[in-house]
Amino acid sequence: MEQTVFVGGGGASYGVKQGLTLKYANRHGLVAGATGTGKTVTLQILAEGLSNAGVPVILSDVKGDLSGLAKPGTASHKLHQAFSSRAETIGFDHFSYHACPVTFWDLFGEQGHPVRTTIAEMGPLLLARLLELSEAQEGILNIAFRLSDSEGLPLLDLKDLQALLVWIGENRGELSLRYGNVSTASIGAIQRRLLVLENQGGDKLFGEPALDLADLMRCDETGKGVVNILAADKLMASPGLYSTFLLWLLSELFEELPEVGDPDKPKLVFFFDEAHLLFDDAPKALVDKVEQVARLIRSKGVGIYFITQNPVDVPEDILGQLGNRIQHALRAFTARDRKNLKLAAETYRENPRFSTEEAIREVGVGEAVTSMLMKKGIPGIVERTLIRPPSSQLGPISVKEREEIMRQSDMAGKYDSTLDRRSAYEILSKRAQAAATEAEVVEEESQELPVREREYQSARRFSGNRVSRSSSRMNRSRDTFGSAMSEAVIKELKGTTGRRLVRGILGSLFKGR
Repeated sequence: MEQTVFVGGGGASYGVKQGLTLKYANRHGLVAGATGTGKTVTLQILAEGLSNAGVPVILSDVKGDLSGLAKPGTASHKLHQAFSSRAETIGFDHFSYHACPVTFWDLFGEQGHPVRTTIAEMGPLLLARLLELSEAQEGILNIAFRLSDSEGLPLLDLKDLQALLVWIGENRGELSLRYGNVSTASIGAIQRRLLVLENQGGDKLFGEPALDLADLMRCDETGKGVVNILAADKLMASPGLYSTFLLWLLSELFEELPEVGDPDKPKLVFFFDEAHLLFDDAPKALVDKVEQVARLIRSKGVGIYFITQNPVDVPEDILGQLGNRIQHALRAFTARDRKNLKLAAETYRENPRFSTEEAIREVGVGEAVTSMLMKKGIPGIVERTLIRPPSSQLGPISVKEREEIMRQSDMAGKYDSTLDRRSAYEILSKRAQAAATEAEVVEEESQELPVREREYQSARRFSGNRVSRSSSRMNRSRDTFGSAMSEAVIKELKGTTGRRLVRGILGSLFKGR
């Protein structure tokens, strides 16, 4: 018999027991429903079941409630009686309280271990989306990444990218001939967007040591999959940063993991909460990339589950790939709500016993309309389901409990201190310093020319050597010409031509290295 993660069941008015078959859990899924209908608890029980089956999980904790996965529930909880009653009703015979192995992560390094990547790993497409750049500005960003590779200028953190953009601005004339127009206005706009990102705390995302994906795919000593919880309550204040980071993580999993075909259970399950943020105002190129990843990452043993308020938040091409669905109640107060409700009902395999549309409207808190993949990956008939109670604590743990779990974690100390190795910023700074030193030498030599000329003329004036009139006339002519040339060179070095020469030296130094 195929192993499943028990989701729920029902009494006389509900259908058969529903479970997420592990063999098909990597074929993605959807958890949808209006605010307050129980999506968070459903996410919690799915994480518990997958962890118990030895499957690592990544999920974002938008409201701060999911930290309770790290602590077992108790019989003293106010809902204990309701939990016990529901477990008996749905036939959950093995209901008990227990915790999951949890690792806390936080992009800001406050409520979990720091999470970092490098500018180079993020790539121009996701970075342009994060910075909300125009097409022309994204083009300059692509030039920066190309130059980073060709000139040996590693892009690790924000100051690396900022320094490279300055260098591009200083050499825009030559670069425009090679790559097309490079305008200072576009460079300035990118720099301003980087400043906004830095003020939002986004600079903490970029740097080293970068996150090792293997640290997200661990099991504990008992074989349970580790539940990786990303603190996202503060991160949600910057929705662009939140969605772009999770997209990067998904992209990295897709690029780095090997093909495994159809495993008996997933190697990893990725839950994307507030999924509408991923697609809001996203360019078509980015949506196409997500669709491609969703289609192909299944063969690498990774399941993706989108959590959102309404299924219409997910593009149709991606929605069609989500085979396992748990639909909590949708409210239909407006004409648009009723239209969306009807569209949501039409995506399920009909059950002759009831109207799917009415069921989605009528299910209460902790209830859902479910459809899970069956044998050979066929979508199951839609059923009304009572969601099973969680075994871990319902609600957040205390700050002290979180700190103690972090202190005892295997990740403690690995990512806490930043590493600032030699990269684009340091390389360009060194070149600029060398060029400035050379320019000072040129300026000092140009200032010494008049002094040497005067000394030479004085020596000739007081010399006791006699020269012929013709020879003297010739020497005076030569001296006059040489003096004029020297003065002209000095004047040019002190003027605009000299400054152009210094800029040329800077450019040639940068280009040569």
